[in-house]
Amino acid sequence: MSTLTTHVSCHRVTFAWPDGTPVLTDFDLAVGPGRTGLVGLNGTGKSTLLRLVAGELSPLSGTVRVSGEVGHLPQNLALDAALPVDKVLGIADTRAALHAIEAGDPDEAHFAVVGDDWDIEERTRATLDELGLAHIGLDRTVGEVSGGETVLLCLAALLLRRPDILLLDEPTNNLDLDARRRLHDAVSAWQGVLVVVSHDRELLEHVDQVADLRDGEVRWFGGTLSAYEEALAVEQEAAERMVRVAEADVRRQRRELIEAHDKLAGRARMARKAFENKREPKIVMNARKRSAQESGGKHRILHEERLAGARERLAEAESAVRDDDEIRVDLPHTAVPPRRRVLTLDAVELRYGARAHLEVQGPERIALVGRNGAGKTTLLRTVAGELAPVAGEVTAHVPLRYLPQRLDILNESRSILDNVRELAPGADVQRIRAQLARFLFRKGRPDQRVGTLSGGERFRASLAALMLAEPAPQLLMLDEPTNNLDLNSVRQLTTALESYRGALVVASHDVPFLRGIGITRWLRLDGELADEEPL
Repeated sequence: MSTLTTHVSCHRVTFAWPDGTPVLTDFDLAVGPGRTGLVGLNGTGKSTLLRLVAGELSPLSGTVRVSGEVGHLPQNLALDAALPVDKVLGIADTRAALHAIEAGDPDEAHFAVVGDDWDIEERTRATLDELGLAHIGLDRTVGEVSGGETVLLCLAALLLRRPDILLLDEPTNNLDLDARRRLHDAVSAWQGVLVVVSHDRELLEHVDQVADLRDGEVRWFGGTLSAYEEALAVEQEAAERMVRVAEADVRRQRRELIEAHDKLAGRARMARKAFENKREPKIVMNARKRSAQESGGKHRILHEERLAGARERLAEAESAVRDDDEIRVDLPHTAVPPRRRVLTLDAVELRYGARAHLEVQGPERIALVGRNGAGKTTLLRTVAGELAPVAGEVTAHVPLRYLPQRLDILNESRSILDNVRELAPGADVQRIRAQLARFLFRKGRPDQRVGTLSGGERFRASLAALMLAEPAPQLLMLDEPTNNLDLNSVRQLTTALESYRGALVVASHDVPFLRGIGITRWLRLDGELADEEPL
């Protein structure tokens, strides 16, 4: 891997989807050695940009140049369950040739395949061990490993290739806490060009710089996510101050324009009175009238231009303020009294053997953590009634709703409004529209078809449908809710949950998010469901 001249550059790149939806227009970018965190709102083109750099997509115009080999870990991995692990790692042919040579086959083709990779199995085992995958045999199949382990296997494949440029798209989705920390270590140790798209706050504390993709342009901030947010906060405070100054200027210019109109009107009345009284010769009065009209016109135009300028400065100042709205909604019917029983799990045994005994009372906020494959999703689905327990009894004492990872609770062909009405058939349509506006679906947006929504919009629509359902849910269960959400969407989710007054159970590996929503109780599922010290 060479890092001296390795770089990525985009020059006047334009890209749109086949239906004509624009993504990037005359886009410029230059990335050199180091670790770059690429952030931005959902739908701004972050994943598309990575695919353009990886050569998986071609721009309509402009150029994308990379110096060196590129490795890309996409957000959504679609692998055949029957695929052997060594094929995922890209070493199957080398292993086969190596084993043939060790068995005494002198065919030169085997030596050509092996090349200089005589230690390929040792390097592979060392890489897997670093990523916590030492227990996975090279002859196993993808179907035998968890989703999180599959992500790490694909990362291991890239590390074994030793690319000059590494592109990671939401790499910590579906990873448990231990796997996340190992991935963080791999990112910290990277020596070449690395660009990572992520909402994982802890991961973004391992980058050297942050690239903020917004409105088709990238702005650079040196340092980690914390440094970026501090710089942004200072910038936004200054921008808001400039808006206040510009608003005051507009009010002053508007007031001066009114005063100028009043003065001109007064002079005009006096001129008419003098003309009627014929105090001066007609030719002199006509000349004065023309002069006054010209002077008045110039005076009026001057003040109108000043007001127009003040309005332009206000618009410019407002454009510098980020309009990242927050969800603020009042949900009084979700309230649960402090001592009310909410959920009872009595000697419950789940599929695959995990056991749970639990009593939830009042508006507890519970974080459900545990390694990948421990059964957290199975537990939530069992409580929701989607799966039957192998043994024991599950009793929900209040109305509950469950939001799965897949966000597949809405009818794709129907509008947001229609989906909410289906879960709240007795609610007034105008009231639903008013509530959806608080979930940032304003004006005609509630009539938009769900199938056309972006990932962040789909999440907001799903959350709105559950929280506005009838009867109001007094137990809300969320399964990895921050997966695929940008940082702003995570903030919106956090503020939305501040308005929720019922009991909350959240399965997540996103510790900063869990801390941000005020978790009051931590549970770990590892064979048995047990209380855990706060993370």
